[in-house]
Amino acid sequence: MADRLTQLQDTVNQQAEHFCNAIGVIQQTSYPSKFANFDRTGSQTPVQNPPQEDYAQLFAQLIARCAKDIDTLIESLPNEDSSIELQNSSLKRLEIENQETAEQLEQVVQKGELLLEKIQSALGDIAQSQLDMQITLKPNLK
Repeated sequence: MADRLTQLQDTVNQQAEHFCNAIGVIQQTSYPSKFANFDRTGSQTPVQNPPQEDYAQLFAQLIARCAKDIDTLIESLPNEDSSIELQNSSLKRLEIENQETAEQLEQVVQKGELLLEKIQSALGDIAQSQLDMQITLKPNLK
């Protein structure tokens, strides 16, 4: 569960980052506006903005996808309705499954060890046959 909480925290942080970036882009690309009854001194030249990309669409997609991920992570967390009895029965079921899997693994390991012994025996026979063949060929070579 701690891993899910960490994922949730990371996703919430990512969502906050998307919001901050969206606000930053809005500030960067927005046009200055004039307020009534407010005399502003300073440069009155309009700010030259780079070509506008579809930032609204991009950030809307990022924020929506991140919100969907947050909802999914929240739904995957255990709820308060799960009682101790349900948790204990679930743990017992998992323990039984674990024991069955361990027994299957033991059987596979035993079969593997028997097969390994047969292979080693066959390799020993092959090696002995090669040695015997070399011994019988050496007198004929002289």
